[in-house]
Amino acid sequence: MKKIKFLMIAMMAILATVSFTACSSDDDEPSNVVRYQNAVNDAVSKGKQNSKVILLVAFGSTWQQAYDAFDATVKAYKDAFPGYDVFLSFSSAICINRAAAGENVAPRHFYSPNYWLKAFSKVKYNEIVVQSLQVIPGEEYTRVINYIKDFANNSDGDIDDAYLSKVVLKLGVPLLQDADQDVLAVAQALDALYANYAKNDLVAFMGHGNPDSYDTYKANVRYTQLEEALQEINPHYYVGTVDMADNFKTDVFARMQEDGNKSGKVYCHPLMSIAGDHAHNDMAGDDDAWNGDYETNDEGEVEDTSWKKFFSHLGYTSNDDTQIVKGLLELPTLRQIWMNHTKDAIKGEALDYYHSKNPE
Repeated sequence: MKKIKFLMIAMMAILATVSFTACSSDDDEPSNVVRYQNAVNDAVSKGKQNSKVILLVAFGSTWQQAYDAFDATVKAYKDAFPGYDVFLSFSSAICINRAAAGENVAPRHFYSPNYWLKAFSKVKYNEIVVQSLQVIPGEEYTRVINYIKDFANNSDGDIDDAYLSKVVLKLGVPLLQDADQDVLAVAQALDALYANYAKNDLVAFMGHGNPDSYDTYKANVRYTQLEEALQEINPHYYVGTVDMADNFKTDVFARMQEDGNKSGKVYCHPLMSIAGDHAHNDMAGDDDAWNGDYETNDEGEVEDTSWKKFFSHLGYTSNDDTQIVKGLLELPTLRQIWMNHTKDAIKGEALDYYHSKNPE
């Protein structure tokens, strides 16, 4: 099932990319690329109030709760950085196309970072800060870096080189960039919010994770490090993922058993920037393919069964009341850690985009 899922995602990504670049059958109609660029140019031209700008880059979503979180984050950034204009972009072509088609909610138009960066050059912002809204410095963060590199290297050859030689580029890193400082800060912020839940019961955070073949910079280790930091505070905290080998919900369950935590309530909480499809379906949904046995696929995961249903089958209290469906951007103290990274980027030196804050 999982291999089929990956093939489907790959096919959708190809189709999404084609839809982004295909020209209209009418030769007089502009291509999608031109239309998207014109739309972003117009938004930037109308929204420009300052000489500096912050571009927030999220993977994307098609859920209203996620849109509300993004809108609140843009507002929080505008309040915290009054000398900067603030815009939001999606890095996922699939999410962009689905959002435009109105999947789940009313249609909204989001655009990828390359369009925004090019539009910034047209109005000649003298400082551009790109802030990654990723949780770990993995595959999606790499895409953010590559957008900046393509812009700085004028990959399309249509940006004024004199402007590029002068513009100041800054990069704000993901939530869990640093193995020590960031992991500890996130652990403390989560415990401050959920200590009462973990006092007598269990709290399981569900991150995304990268498949082994795409574990860029070996960023998956941040989930393990976060669980270790949380358990130093309270051994009732756990951190698993939907896509990291050896850290599926089955592995979280095994660790609970080994620790002697074999019953009680399990509160599930997404460890993702927003509460979208994974949070509502993979974690808190009603998908339940349980057949009475604890059977896993080749990767060790129980497929098509949500975290909520999985733990309920194994003797824990896990139901709608124990699902905390909130993205991290909805939590001001967690959002502040991203904003602190933005402040650090602004205070720091201009970005050396050839060595772009990749994890060590």
